[in-house]
Amino acid sequence: MTEPLPGDELVPDPDLAATRAITIDARVDDVWPWIVQLGQGRGGFYSYDRLENLAGCDIHSALQVNPDWQRLDVGDAVRLAPELAVNVAVVKPPNALVLQGAVWPGAAAPYDFSWTFDLSPVSATTTRLVVRERYAYTRWWARFVVEPVTVVSFVMSHRMLRGIRDRAEQSDQR
Repeated sequence: MTEPLPGDELVPDPDLAATRAITIDARVDDVWPWIVQLGQGRGGFYSYDRLENLAGCDIHSALQVNPDWQRLDVGDAVRLAPELAVNVAVVKPPNALVLQGAVWPGAAAPYDFSWTFDLSPVSATTTRLVVRERYAYTRWWARFVVEPVTVVSFVMSHRMLRGIRDRAEQSDQR
């Protein structure tokens, strides 16, 4: 999928982009609460918590929508792990959440990064969720760091999409 999404302009000429999508049998308004509560210390990432926790991420994916996690504003931090966060760059409820920032312990990251969650109605009762990661390398060696991690990202993102789908379809309030 190469259609422009919100946040694409934040990393306009990516060296690497990955776009993944899933169709969810629930309304956009029933999917959005799961998206807006993403993050460590919040709703988690609905993926393989055990694997994330082996890496010290302290992730606990929520099984229900938490009213305390239903608001994000531009500039808010969304943690990936206790000491690693990206910032909210765009939030347009109930259709788009864009996170931006590169995580790199102790120094400036060798890449720019954006992570978009875009929700579009397919019908009155069905939603298409598109997730896009974009990386622009700022150091010649960044590809040697980023590209091997894309295999892990592929596996974790696919599980996250299914996790969001399953939760939204189970909690659908049609």
